[in-house]
Amino acid sequence: MKLFLDTANIQEIREAVALGAINGVTTNPSLAAKENIGDLESYKTAILSITKLINGPISVEVTAADTMGMVQQAEEIANWHPNVVVKIPSTVDGFRAMAAITRQGIAVNQTLCFSVNQAILGAQAGARYVSPFVGRLDDEGLDGMQVVADIVEVFHKHGIKTQVLAASIRHPLHVTTAAKVGADVVTLPLKVLIQMAQHSLTDVGMARFMKDWQSAAGRNRP
Repeated sequence: MKLFLDTANIQEIREAVALGAINGVTTNPSLAAKENIGDLESYKTAILSITKLINGPISVEVTAADTMGMVQQAEEIANWHPNVVVKIPSTVDGFRAMAAITRQGIAVNQTLCFSVNQAILGAQAGARYVSPFVGRLDDEGLDGMQVVADIVEVFHKHGIKTQVLAASIRHPLHVTTAAKVGADVVTLPLKVLIQMAQHSLTDVGMARFMKDWQSAAGRNRP
């Protein structure tokens, strides 16, 4: 299973790359807005900066709501860099746009997916990734990770090559469960990536090692 970082913040990407743990990056209009990105040109500048830090898929989302606008934006975004994957929402207009741009060979990440049926439609439209939003489903009192598991099962049963990308990750248990149910990719914020590396027993063990080492060093001083 691959790990993508869900951010548009350059410093966060640098920190994640230093861990040697991520294989790609996902962004969206909300994440871009947090970095004061408000137009496609500044979005492009940020994405090109990201391509200098990591050689992997970088998802960039359209901001149009209608099919024609999505297709036009997707065609522009896809030309920014060979590693760009265009994010298209799971709407009727979105599925029409996916079908149109995948026929041109443009890679698509189907975003805002909340059901197996939406995932099936995205796969049929040629999406490279389908991104079920785990945390947002949980917020509605549903089992977001079960939706991921169901999509994985259906895709496996029917030999569908579209990759399942678990998104809207809130904590490390989401990552563990996504791996167990067979998600191809998890995209997560830097906070959760750091939490994955942390464990209280590791901290206790390190403190003990350092204490013992310092004690031995003191005994060996002339």
